Amino acid sequence: MKVKDHVRDEVTIRFAGDSGDGMQLTGSLFTNTTALEGNDLRTLPEFPAEIRAPAGTVPGVSSFQLHFGSKEIMTPGDECDVLVVMNSAALKANLTMLKKGGVIIANTSGFDKRNLNLSKYGDENNPLDDGSLDNYTLLEVDISKLTKESLSDSDLSYKDIERAKNMFVLGMLYWMYNRPLNSTISFLETKFASKPDITQANIKVLKDGYHYGETTELFTDTYTVKKAAIGSGDYRNVTGNKATVLGLVAAARQSNLPLFYGSYPITPASDVLHELSKLKNFGIYTFQAEDEIAAASSAIGAAFGGSLGVTSSSGPGIALKGEAIGLAMMLELPLVVLNIQRAGPSTGMPTKTEQSDLLQAMYGRNGESPVAIVAPATPADCFETAFEACRIALEHMVPVYYLSDGYLANGSEPWNYPQQKDLKKIHVSFEPARNGDHEKFLPYVRDERFVRSWAIPGTAGIEHRVGGLEKEELSGDVSYDPDNHQKMTMLRQAKVDKIADFIPEQKIDTGNEKGRFLILGWGSTYGMIRTATRELLEEGVDISHAQVRYLNPFPKNLGDLLAGFDHVIVPEINTGQLVRLIRDKFAIPAIAINKIKGRPFFVDELKQEIREVISSKS
Repeated sequence: MKVKDHVRDEVTIRFAGDSGDGMQLTGSLFTNTTALEGNDLRTLPEFPAEIRAPAGTVPGVSSFQLHFGSKEIMTPGDECDVLVVMNSAALKANLTMLKKGGVIIANTSGFDKRNLNLSKYGDENNPLDDGSLDNYTLLEVDISKLTKESLSDSDLSYKDIERAKNMFVLGMLYWMYNRPLNSTISFLETKFASKPDITQANIKVLKDGYHYGETTELFTDTYTVKKAAIGSGDYRNVTGNKATVLGLVAAARQSNLPLFYGSYPITPASDVLHELSKLKNFGIYTFQAEDEIAAASSAIGAAFGGSLGVTSSSGPGIALKGEAIGLAMMLELPLVVLNIQRAGPSTGMPTKTEQSDLLQAMYGRNGESPVAIVAPATPADCFETAFEACRIALEHMVPVYYLSDGYLANGSEPWNYPQQKDLKKIHVSFEPARNGDHEKFLPYVRDERFVRSWAIPGTAGIEHRVGGLEKEELSGDVSYDPDNHQKMTMLRQAKVDKIADFIPEQKIDTGNEKGRFLILGWGSTYGMIRTATRELLEEGVDISHAQVRYLNPFPKNLGDLLAGFDHVIVPEINTGQLVRLIRDKFAIPAIAINKIKGRPFFVDELKQEIREVISSKS
């Protein structure tokens, strides 16, 4: 059989199956191998909301999408070129994500009568043979049967043999895309070091899958994706949550402070707790509290005692933390609040992404309670933004919200990680001890940035009152004086506003500094907006793109930058939150583009929405 090899600039593959089929691991291993091969990439893992949804049903489908290429890759891809489905439910849930003419690799064992009924096709309507897939290239492989044949001489249980079928899939795809096996074999040897029979079984199935692709007449094409021309440096593949963890640890080292992390498990923030708990050797203390209120309060207590206090959750848990975060604001203590956003309201869609909590971060506390807000743009950018959240909190004695989301948290990309010598220093000082010759300590005396000193309990001569009641301006004693309350309220706001003097000015990411249309984004919309803007520029559209990291306060020059464009368009994965802040702050008629489907924008749909706005303004 003659096999034809094709060179591709970019490819998108989607693995889909029951949540027990190992699709997340399959996708992750293909991603790691692809990163080692020098391709740029982005990923989009998607999980069922239930811990264990009924096997074979559409709600139980788990998927992993990978977009990789020899050019800059900024999104996980709109439609995939190849869809791997382990059962009929996976096909039903993901077929709309496959481009017309794309390849479907179907595990035929997952299309028996039982699976067809569970996925609501009905046992008389098998999509593999009813003509509904005629617009695609359908490759039928009995992966389950071939896996069992591969391990026919094994002493493994039926369950362990079934679990190995994802390695057969991985082997086939490695052959199809000219990927080496060595990194996956190394992973298996490490992962199952104490279970050599499991190790050897998975390696055998992986190799048999590869050789099946090589020898079967079913696969007539292979694909080569050359290395991407990315900058020199040391790279690793990193998810947003792991980059967040490393940013927190780096900030603790640069500030010379212990890091205390008080948290309560919640999707999609739990991985931050898992990863930080492994790093005790860096002076990291993790505490899984009994609830969200205790988690936030413990981090405030740690900050009061002189640690870098961090707490995290998603939107529902942030709502519960609201009073405690207001207390940190009133005490004027540094606190970093990670909100790894998900689709709401209430418990919403726990495993789906959304930029739903910007207004919650801005206003979601009682009274006038200003805080700083930052948002990362890519999985790798989570490192720098988490570091920056800590720097602002520590140097300005203020709570800082860090708004990541499910797409960034679970998605991954190659990261050119920095050396410690290249990181900013974080300047921290504590109020020194006093003897009897000094005047009484006044905890709310402020410097030129309106920042009070960090007074650690137990330090001689600086005893002072704490609590959530309003403070007298200098002494910190409880005060109900109306003039004092107004003055303190304005001082706390001025302190947050003053942060704008200590953050970078806003820059244009793509396009000209002035022009007809500006696409203004924040957070995880970055890659989609950047790609859409570049493609529209190639079509001759007068358009630029800027991505805002600092959401409160805004960069000092943002108003002037916006004024340089005739129209400002704000795409968001919500009903319009940044656009409201922009309209309110700068009194410009910014135009909203919104998506609330639990998934990031597709580039093509974003371009279409932008074209409609441009047409309406012509």
